[in-house]
This record gives sequence, C-alpha cells and structure tokens, in this order.
Amino acid sequence: MRKNTIENIFKNLENDFDVEVLEVGHENRFLDKLNKKKGAIKMTSSRKNIWKPLLGIAASIAIIITVFINIPKQENTGDLASVSPKMAETQDFFTLTINEELNKLINENSPEVQGLIKDALTQIKKLENDYESLKTDLSVSGNDNRVIYAMISNFQNRIDILQNTINQIENVKQLKNSSHETSTTI
Repeated sequence: MRKNTIENIFKNLENDFDVEVLEVGHENRFLDKLNKKKGAIKMTSSRKNIWKPLLGIAASIAIIITVFINIPKQENTGDLASVSPKMAETQDFFTLTINEELNKLINENSPEVQGLIKDALTQIKKLENDYESLKTDLSVSGNDNRVIYAMISNFQNRIDILQNTINQIENVKQLKNSSHETSTTI
C-alpha cells in the first residue's frame, strides 16, 4: 500500500521538478568541459592502469607467501623416528654410527684400497635406496613391526658393510707393511 502512495506522489509531482530553464549554448559548453576533462582523465587513468596489474601481482605473491608460511610442516616422515621416541633414539644411534664409519672409510682412501671403498659405497647406496622404499612401506602399512625390523636390519647391514670394509683395509695395510718389512730386511 505504501508503494502505491509513493508512486502516486511522484506521478503527481512529475513536472514540478523542472523549474530552471537552461541558457542557450549550455549543451555546447558542457560538452567542451567534458572534452577538456577527458584528456586529464586519460592521463591519470593511464597511470592508474599501470599500477593496477602490479598491485594485483604483488597481492597475489603476498597471499602465496602467507599460505606457504602457514602450511603446517609434515611431522610424519615415514622413518623410524615417526614410530616412537625410542625408535627415534635408535635411528639417531644408527645414523651417528654409520656417519662415523663412513668418515673412517673416507679417511682410509688410498690407491691400494680404492676398489674396496668404491664397492662398499655402492652397496651402501643400494641399502639407502632400499631404506627409502621401506619408509614408504612403513607409512602404508601403518607402522607394521616387520617393516620396522627390516629398517633396523638395513641400518645394521650398512654398519656391517662399513666395518668389514675398514677391517679389509686394515688387512691390506698390514700385508703391505709386512711385505715391505721383509723386502727391506733381506
């Protein structure tokens, strides 16, 4: 009902709003002013047009950075440390031992034992690749004990290979020294 009343009021006052009569040439003056302003508007709008895409790109980069910073890091890496704190200690022990043995092996590098070292590093690399597949098996199996034992066994095999290689290098050194001593004493 109120809608009808408002419509009726505007219909009744329809011609009463036109009180001013425009001077002659008003339309031409208005168009001239618009044309003058149009040039100024183009200059300022072209500057704004340059900044709009740059601001859009900057905003997109800011959003992407914010998203990547706020993404929680994955705690479950699929290795022994993800199973339990005890397994994390076990993994740390094995990793430390393997690194120590590798350093010993690298320090023994000489031309006589180059082949032994190369063989050992090849075998270690194969075991590391096996360990990577065991990590995926662990996450798929839901911490199956058989996979955990296989991972521990993998660490032990790497340590055994390194220790055996170091022992073989020591034997080569002893043979070289003993053969050198017998040849110099004769």
